[in-house]
Amino acid sequence: MDGFFDFLGNYWWLVFPFGGFIWAGIGGIGHYLERGRRERHELRMERLRLRHGVASGAPVPAVGVANAPAQTSDGAARELERVVAQHDAVSRRWLDHELDAAKVIDFPLMTDMREPLTRDFHRAKRKADALRPDEADQLDAAQIAEYRDAVERFEDAFEVALAEARRRAQHDFTDVERKRLQTARMLVGIAVDDAASSAERQSAYRRARAELDGLIVLPDATAADIEQRIAGAIERGTTTA
Repeated sequence: MDGFFDFLGNYWWLVFPFGGFIWAGIGGIGHYLERGRRERHELRMERLRLRHGVASGAPVPAVGVANAPAQTSDGAARELERVVAQHDAVSRRWLDHELDAAKVIDFPLMTDMREPLTRDFHRAKRKADALRPDEADQLDAAQIAEYRDAVERFEDAFEVALAEARRRAQHDFTDVERKRLQTARMLVGIAVDDAASSAERQSAYRRARAELDGLIVLPDATAADIEQRIAGAIERGTTTA
């Protein structure tokens, strides 16, 4: 270190001829860094223009707090998408019961509107369906929260009603009535069997309705589904003939 300081003491005058080169080099590095900073800034601004749909070169919305609503909007959209998917999942589970005559017969409580749990479930379903937005609807945070709560009540009510329907099954019927229900279930199986003839299917369906008379009322959607399937079998049989 002593030799280095001796060198500086003897040749300090070299600072003047070489100082310009040194400062020029430092200035060049600073200019390069500044240019890179400006380029990165312009790239960031262009990305913001694209994000907000602003023409190239035009002013962009202020960043920071002003962007919070956009982020909140994105989060709200994801939450709404999740709730709609949850709504669809519960509705599919319900339709799996409503359109299956065998399940209607096995678990009659699910369609018996005299039962408080069944009424609660259907009331919750109507509420959730009424709050479900169309694709074009724009919901605010409060509306999404209301819809989410309605869907959760719909799901909870469905789970409670289904659990009770499975627990009770056909226990509320007498032995004679349960025998009629089992006969009706067998006949419904024939009515929806593609391997049976159209005449067999029609006869089985009529007999099934007779067995269920006074015990269980098939939901309109269930009856319509069976009748459409039978009608399709008749048309296919006519075409084949």
